[in-house]
Amino acid sequence: MNNLIIYKTMPEWTPDTLPKGFLHNHHTQEGTWAKLEILQGSLDFALTDADGNPLETFTFSPERQPPLIEPKQWHRIVSASADLRCQLRFLTTPDLYIAKKYKLRQPHSELVEALPRLDLPANARALDVGCGRGRNSLYLGFNGIDVDAIDRNREALQELAEIIAAESIKGQITLTETDFNQAPQQTLIQGHYHLVVCTVVLMFLNADAAPEVVRQMQAATAPGGYNLIVCAMDTDDYPCTQPFPFTFGEGELSAMYQGWELLKYNENPGHLHKSDAEGKPIALRFATLLARKP
Repeated sequence: MNNLIIYKTMPEWTPDTLPKGFLHNHHTQEGTWAKLEILQGSLDFALTDADGNPLETFTFSPERQPPLIEPKQWHRIVSASADLRCQLRFLTTPDLYIAKKYKLRQPHSELVEALPRLDLPANARALDVGCGRGRNSLYLGFNGIDVDAIDRNREALQELAEIIAAESIKGQITLTETDFNQAPQQTLIQGHYHLVVCTVVLMFLNADAAPEVVRQMQAATAPGGYNLIVCAMDTDDYPCTQPFPFTFGEGELSAMYQGWELLKYNENPGHLHKSDAEGKPIALRFATLLARKP
C-alpha cells in the first residue's frame, strides 16, 4: 500500500492518556488504515471478530512494530506496559485524502465510477454545479482537471477556498457565488466545459429553476463533453416524503437528453443521508444520468 497518505497524526500517548475506547472492540472506517507506532515499552494487541472474540493476539514493542490495520478490521488493545509511549496515524488513498482530512463527504460515487471511463482531453475543464464544500471539485482537481465550482453558500465556498489554499492541487479550482434559482431570469452557466457535474443538487432548486439549469448545463457542454446528474425523484412506488422544491418524474430526465448518448441511465431506489422517525434511512428513487453530447 505504498500509495497511502497520512491524513491525521494523533499526539503521543502513555497508559494514562491512551483513549479508553481503544481497550474495547472497534474498527476504522471504510477507506481508513491505522498505523500504530510503539516508541517505548510494549502493548498486547488483539485482532477480533465483530463480537470481540480474539482471532489473533500479539505483543508489540519498538523492535516489533504493529502492521497496518486494514479498514473495518475489528481490534482492541488488551493491555499496555507502565512505560508505554505510542503514536497513531491514520492513512487513506489519494482520492479520499481531502475528504478524510477535512471531514468532507466523499466525492459522489457516480463521479468516482465515471471519471476513469471518460475520454477527456488533456486540458479538460469541468463545472461543478452546486459544489457545496467541494467534495466533487476537489476530487476533480486532484485528478488534474481545472474546475469552475459554483454555489450560493458563501460559508461553504470560503471553507473550500481555505482547503484549496492549504493543499497542493493539480487542477485549478475557481470559485463563484451564484444562486441557481435565478436561472429562469438569466444565463448563469457560461463557458465551454468537457464535464458538467450536478449531484444531489437540483432537488433543492425551485421547480422552475431546475429544468432551466439543466438546459444551461447542456448549452455550456462542449461537443463530445459529458453531463453527470443525480437527482431525487417522486414516483408512485417511492413517493417523495421530503419537502424538496423539485423532483423528477419517471423518464423526465432521460427525455431532456434525447439526441445525447446515454452512457448510463437508471431510476433506482437509493437512500438519503437522513433517517425517518423510526431511525431508518429514507428511501427514494434517484434519476442517475451520464450522457455524452454529440
